[in-house]
Amino acid sequence: MAFRGGKWLLLVGRQNSFAKAWRSSKGSPPLRWKRYCHWSAGKSLDPEVRAFLEENTEITSTGHLTPEIRLRLLTPRCRFWREKPDLWPYGDPFWAIYWPGGQALSRYILDNPRVVKGRSVLDLGSGCGATAIAAVMSGASQVLANDIDPIAGMAMILNCELNHLNPFPIVIKNIINSEVGNWDLIFLGDMFYDEQLANSLHHWLRTCIRIQQTEVLIGDPGRHQFLSHSIHSQLHKVIEYSLPEHTRQENYGLTSSIVWSYQPSNSSENC
Repeated sequence: MAFRGGKWLLLVGRQNSFAKAWRSSKGSPPLRWKRYCHWSAGKSLDPEVRAFLEENTEITSTGHLTPEIRLRLLTPRCRFWREKPDLWPYGDPFWAIYWPGGQALSRYILDNPRVVKGRSVLDLGSGCGATAIAAVMSGASQVLANDIDPIAGMAMILNCELNHLNPFPIVIKNIINSEVGNWDLIFLGDMFYDEQLANSLHHWLRTCIRIQQTEVLIGDPGRHQFLSHSIHSQLHKVIEYSLPEHTRQENYGLTSSIVWSYQPSNSSENC
């Protein structure tokens, strides 16, 4: 993230509480594209929140793997690079980080538009929305972005504006363990930072593949929680990207990020 030293470690440590939020709504009602789209084209943003986000983030297209995509992120020139994270008024701004797994997924989509062209896409845990934006740029027929943070939804709309795109539908709720939607593709990056959340993802993604034959692509730089989870035995490495120096510095030495294809076997159904 964009906070140096102890501030960065504090916010990364808070991913445990963030994971609890993802796990808190098991048994959610069935998901429908329109019914649960809290943000969509034509939705106006709260002027106060918009002003705050515009004032306290920087528009950047450098230091990450996708210079084609402009994003509002926290950078060294932002006030909250230096301020205490607790002073940020809207909860921890995980969406203001362009995480390595999301970078790899977005780079892969832009380089291989055939993967999404004409297909329906769910971007799970979308954060800043870069992967969803890459899917729109590459010709996906439908894109639904998902995050549990309503401020992330607002940031995604701002990022769509930066890239001259109409905002895609955005659902702000935990949809893991909800009724399986009819998606051709599910993308998720940097979501395996908590064992219980990883278990829920493992089960739900298998269900999506079994029922809808959904293709699942995962972006992760090889964090311990991901590599040590049982899902790792069901993955096929698609491509590995070397991370830019700026991203390496923000992520304490991680040098690369990988796109994985999730291909569970029938024998793993009860894992």
